[in-house]
Formats: sequence, C-alpha cells, structure tokens
Amino acid sequence: MLDLTQDVRTLTAAIVDIESVSGDERALANIVERALSALPHLKVERSGETVVARTQLGRGERVLIAGHLDTVPVAANLPSRVEGDLLYGCGTSDMKAGVAVALKLAATVPAPNKDVTYVFYDCEEVEAERNGLTRVARDHADWLAADFAVLMEPTDGVIEGGCQGTLRADVRVTGKRAHSARSWFGVNAIHGIEPVLARLNAYEPRRPVVDGLEYHEGLNAVGVRGGVAGNVIPDLCVVTVNYRFAPDLSIEQAQEHVREVFDGFEVDFVDAAPGARPGLTHPVAAAFTAAVGGTPRAKLGWTDVARFSALDVPAVNYGPGDPNLAHQQGEYVSLSKIVESETAMWNWLAKSTAPA
Repeated sequence: MLDLTQDVRTLTAAIVDIESVSGDERALANIVERALSALPHLKVERSGETVVARTQLGRGERVLIAGHLDTVPVAANLPSRVEGDLLYGCGTSDMKAGVAVALKLAATVPAPNKDVTYVFYDCEEVEAERNGLTRVARDHADWLAADFAVLMEPTDGVIEGGCQGTLRADVRVTGKRAHSARSWFGVNAIHGIEPVLARLNAYEPRRPVVDGLEYHEGLNAVGVRGGVAGNVIPDLCVVTVNYRFAPDLSIEQAQEHVREVFDGFEVDFVDAAPGARPGLTHPVAAAFTAAVGGTPRAKLGWTDVARFSALDVPAVNYGPGDPNLAHQQGEYVSLSKIVESETAMWNWLAKSTAPA
C-alpha cells in the first residue's frame, strides 16, 4: 500500500519508481486507486487507467486538481536518485512531483474549505484520442464538473494561465514535371516555395494581452516535402507550418489568419486544437492566485487546460516541475519546489498552517 501521508518528497520518489510509460499505467493506477479508496472522506471511481476521487461535503464551490500518471519512455533513468536538493528520474518533473502533491493533499486535507475532485489520468503524452481526460469527458462528464481546475503541469512553481491554441497546415506549391535534363520544359515546385519562406521570415507574431497575461504567438515552417526522383523536376512541394495562437482566437479565426498570410497558395489544414483563456478573473482563481503568490504568466504552449475550458471550467497550470526539463534523460525536480507547492496548495484548500 502506498503511504500517502509520508513526506511529499519521499512520496514523489516512490511514485517515480513505479514505471508508467503511456499505455502501461495500470500498475500505478491500481496502487493509486487502492490508496485513495482507503480514505473514508473520498468517493473513488475509475475509468480505464484514470482514477477520480471526490469529497462530498456540500461546499459552495468545487475545484478540480488533475495530474497525468504517464511518462515518456524510460531512458535508463530509473530508479530515481537524490543528489542534494534534486530528485532525478523519469517523470520527476513531468509530472509525478505534481501528482505526489495532489495525492498528499487528498490524504491529509479531509475537510477542505471547498469540495475537491482529484483526477489522475492516463495517456497524456501520446495522441489526443487516447487521453484519459478525453474518455472521461465523453463517458462521465459529471465527474469533471467544477468551478475551477488546477492542472499540475510543470511550471517551476509559477501559475501559468490558460494555454495557446495550435494548428498545422500544409501550404501547397504546384509546378510542372519535366526531365531534369530538359528542366526548361517544367516548373520546379521546390523552387517555388521561396515566397512561402519569405513570408514566414518576414512574419511578425502577435503578442496580445488576454485577461491580463501576454501571449507570444508563432508561425513557423516545421516540415518540407517535395521531389519525385533524382532526374525529375517536381510538380509539387508542400511546406507544413505550425501556428501557435493566443486564446483570444478561435480555431476558425486562426485558420483564416493563416489563409491571409499565404494568400495565393493552396492551404490544407491538417489538425488543430483550441486554446484556453486564463480565467484568472474568476473569484476561485483569484483566491488560488492569492494563496500561491507570485505573478502569473501565460502558458506558451498547449496543455489539457484546454479540455477543461471546453467544459466551461476555467483552469490554470501549476506544478513544482521545471517544464524545460520535461522528457530529458537527465530530468529532475527540486525537492524544495515540491514542498513549496504542497505548502501553497495546502494553504489554498485548508486555510491552515502548512504542514512541517
């Protein structure tokens, strides 16, 4: 049985040492479910490898605290090890330290000042259709009902509001095939991408302020496909671009912007995911900000807060891990940051002196 009352630093190491690569989270999910089910103040439910635990105290507000159980593949970085203030190991930063904080709170705050839903989900690090939150939102949307959500993503202990949207598009440049020995009979599509690249090089990204936070957009080429054979002038070249857009734009507005940038070219949209507004003006979010302290910043990337936004649940990212260390072989988390995160969350939920 996993002891959820032990020191949060020791608890983090114990969770890290339970391998849980995406798609293989069952062992950890089973352990988490058993530990939470032993707590009489929580109602525990499960969907696949996602475990949900809720208080039912009849409080006027409900908040949701979520963390994913899975990690990227192990890269000779298990078991965990401690060096000074640093805990090394697969998933330490992204995001088992955050999961440990949430589990510790679930066990040690039996009567929070607001009802709490804890969600520990699977398959965040892989394609969206496998994501545990997607499945729960589809099959058990009531489990995710809340006034506010905190996603324990690595943020280095700083609140990061909302997230940017993302889309990918193929910009197609056409030409005419010909034998390379008689190239003047053709039109080289690869040569024709020069104006596409010129527009990207000259592009000035927006830096809009949304709900008090400044986002920094980006439009970049992330791939080029072209060529038929070593002796053929190609008649098609495709430049794949990625647009990271602020949450004041819908997917449709972002697509229209990309069409405008590449006016005159054929543009095919490959995929897209909406952003999420920070929601920091919500009273519950404001109280969270006051408890955590510091100056919130914009999340310059896409996270699962967008899934909560789609459910009309304002959400922020907040966790002890450093996002710059995520997925690295030498990934680590600061032990003191874990304690700071536990203290801040304890103060927010318990309105009490933080644990020693």
